[in-house]
Amino acid sequence: MSERFVRFAALACAGLVCSLAPGRASAADEEIQVYMDEIGKPHALGLDVHLNYVPDGRVQPDYPGQQASGGRFRITPEWSYALNPNLELGAYLPLADIDRHGEVEVGGAKARIKWVAPKAADQDSFWGLNFEIGRVRHDLDRNPWNAELKGIVGTRKGPWTLAANLNVDWVVSGPDQGPPDLQLATKVGYSVDKDTSIGVESYNALGTTRRLGRFDEGDHQTFLVVDRGFGRWDLNLGVGYGYGAPEDRWILKAIVGVPLGS
Repeated sequence: MSERFVRFAALACAGLVCSLAPGRASAADEEIQVYMDEIGKPHALGLDVHLNYVPDGRVQPDYPGQQASGGRFRITPEWSYALNPNLELGAYLPLADIDRHGEVEVGGAKARIKWVAPKAADQDSFWGLNFEIGRVRHDLDRNPWNAELKGIVGTRKGPWTLAANLNVDWVVSGPDQGPPDLQLATKVGYSVDKDTSIGVESYNALGTTRRLGRFDEGDHQTFLVVDRGFGRWDLNLGVGYGYGAPEDRWILKAIVGVPLGS
């Protein structure tokens, strides 16, 4: 086992331990995913549909006019177009949701650009960057414009896949200005066969660029996930638990990879 693989394993395990620490949980995002090195076929349109539901979550808003996340169902098509094998453009359009009263609303849109470093055919490790910027309604976020820079690292070794994202989020425009927030997201996956893998994903707030918080002060969510291929279709299913009260406790998520074209 190589030293590089051991380092990545330690990083992923540390993220998993962080996710088990008690803390205040955040509302489920429209996209719950650990980014890896996947890039779509060059010059072809791609589509992933993100589906998230909160059966047991927050019913009291954090600010006047906010939509509580408890009982909310979010539907987000993610369109992608690869310019080459290492550079991909994407758009989350539209950000839609059905609240606990059954009201359907369009919440906004986001754009992204993802770059993955070229690698040799026999190279296990990968790394890259993803940048997102978008605008959402006031009832989803008191700041209408937000951005995120995501660092991507990972490795594959035999049936194991280990990946981590360091996310830096900041307000582009809005009344609630402050230092950028930091989050660590990790994934540990094990391939059962060529079409199926099982694993654990964790999403953990670290604090801000000005002040790193204690683990028991941050937002933590842990998901048990299954990834499965069905021919040209792909499916990611997850059941997550948020640590802390009175925030989101249980979150169900799915990402459906929809084949387009021939």
